[in-house]
Amino acid sequence: MKKNLFFTLALLLISFLVNAQEAPLKLVQPPILKKGDTVAIVAPAGILKNKVEVIEKATKLLESWGLQVVLGENMFNDGKHFSGTDKERAFDFQKALDNPNIKAIWAARGGYGSVRILDTLDFSRFQTHPKWIIGYSDITAFHNHIHNLGVETIHAMMATSLQNEDAEIIETIATFKKALFGEELSYKIPSSTYNRVGVSSSPIKELKGQLVGGNLAILASMLGSKSQINTNQKILFIEEIGEYKYSIDRMLQSLKRAGYFNNVKAVIVGDISNIKQNTTKWGSNIEELILESIPEKIPVLFGFPTGHEITNNALIMGRNVLLEIDTTITISFD
Repeated sequence: MKKNLFFTLALLLISFLVNAQEAPLKLVQPPILKKGDTVAIVAPAGILKNKVEVIEKATKLLESWGLQVVLGENMFNDGKHFSGTDKERAFDFQKALDNPNIKAIWAARGGYGSVRILDTLDFSRFQTHPKWIIGYSDITAFHNHIHNLGVETIHAMMATSLQNEDAEIIETIATFKKALFGEELSYKIPSSTYNRVGVSSSPIKELKGQLVGGNLAILASMLGSKSQINTNQKILFIEEIGEYKYSIDRMLQSLKRAGYFNNVKAVIVGDISNIKQNTTKWGSNIEELILESIPEKIPVLFGFPTGHEITNNALIMGRNVLLEIDTTITISFD
C-alpha cells in the first residue's frame, strides 16, 4: 500500500514538472504608463561623461509624451569607469524602485556595471508594486534578475540612444513608446536564408513561447548565479557587439553546456555588430558559427533588428510571443 502511494505521488510530481516545463508561468505585467506618470532616469552602469545635453533631450522626449521625469541624484558622478561608486549607483536605483510614484525606470546607458549592484538591491517593494525596467546591453543583467522575480521588463533604447540623429531612430523611438504605453507591438522581418526552421519536408510554420534573453555576454556572465534564467519551453533572444568570433562561440558553448538549449523552443538572433578581426581566421561567417553552436533540433531565426545598431526595436521580455514563419517572419506579443 505504501509503495503504491509513493509510486502514485512520484508520478504526480513528474507530471507536474513536465507540465511546468510545457507551460512557463505567466509573468506579472507592470501597469502601462499613462499621461502624468513619472519616469526615473538612472545610470546603473557606465559613466555619463559629457552626456548632460543628451539626457536633457531624453527628458524632453518623455515630457512630450505627457510624462514627468526625475533624474538620479548621482547619475553624473565620476566613478572612474562607472557613473558614480557602486553605492551611489545602487542608491539611485533603490530610491527609484521604492518610490511608488515612479512607474518606470529608464537606464541612461549601459556599458558595464549593473551586475556590481544587483545583489545590493532590495526588490521587495518592487515585487509588491512592479514597475517597468527599461534598457538593453548591460541592462540584460536586470532583465534576467527581474524575470526570475516574476515580472516583465522592456528591452529597448536607452536615454543616450538619443545622441543619434532623430531621423535615424524614428522606428526605435516609436517602438519604445508603444511598449511603454501598452500599444500593440508586432514586427515583420524578411526571412534570412540562414534561418533554420525544421526539415524541408516538415518546416515549422508557427511557434509560441515566452521571450527571454538579451546581450550574449551578459547571459553568459549570469551563469551559476540566481540571475541565470530558465529557458525551458521559452524563446531565447540574443544580440552582441564588439566581440571576436571565437569569443561568441565560447559564450554559446557555455550556454549550451549549462543547458540553455536543452528545451528552448527557438532562438531569435538580433544584431551581432562590430565583430573584431582575429589574426587567426575563424573560417565561417557569424550565422554559420551560431548554427554550429546551437543543437540542430532548435529553430534559429536571424536578422531581427534589435541590439546595438541604429534600429533597436523594443521587446517585452517575459511576455508571450507568437512567431509566424513564412517568406517573412512575424513576431507579435500577446
